[in-house]
Amino acid sequence: MTDPTTTAADTPRPLPGDGPSPSRPLRLAKAVLGDLRAVDGALYAAVAATPTPTLDRTLRHLSHAADHSKISFGIAAALALSGKRPRRAALAGVGAIAVASASANLLGKRLVRRARPDREAARVTVDRHVRMPTSASFPSGHTASAVAFATAVGVVLPPAAVPLGALAGAVGYSRVHTGVHYPGDVAAGAVLGIASAAAALAAAAATPSTRTQALLAVARRWPRLGGGIDRRR
Repeated sequence: MTDPTTTAADTPRPLPGDGPSPSRPLRLAKAVLGDLRAVDGALYAAVAATPTPTLDRTLRHLSHAADHSKISFGIAAALALSGKRPRRAALAGVGAIAVASASANLLGKRLVRRARPDREAARVTVDRHVRMPTSASFPSGHTASAVAFATAVGVVLPPAAVPLGALAGAVGYSRVHTGVHYPGDVAAGAVLGIASAAAALAAAAATPSTRTQALLAVARRWPRLGGGIDRRR
């Protein structure tokens, strides 16, 4: 008796999707990310569904006033006229805004490309509406710049830390309240703002002041110590 011949049709074929399964850490990371997105969406929906007629107009105006960091630049201008240390704080704050804005808009938004929330589907009341930006949602640039400014100024000028920090928090929340950002976008913007302030302060510390630069220039031109002394004495 001969063995039955095996044909190509009898050979088991892999079913669709039977390729190598992703590693456990990758699957876990995807599951955690999915849960975080679910929580993020639920928080956004909760804010949208909570009636706050007293706050709506105030937060809408605050969100609009924070466009292009107008509030922060106004505060920086006032600080610049208030003495040497406030002037240094203003310069540090403006530098931090520059770093935060570039990081959020040129890097963060282009890398993540998260879509903006569906404000109409969430039924965000019209009384809260500000213009819906066309850029990506993640991270919040308004929050990044406001937190960067508050952090940098607060380090140089500690009495300003609490009021500016509260203002930055209000700006961040206003972006969720008006329906243009998820809470996760704002949280990421806050982290980016702190990092941007740290970078700006580090750069400022590494750069000598104008007076120090002038003294160094004079020192370079000055004869070496003892160069004109007659050593034969």
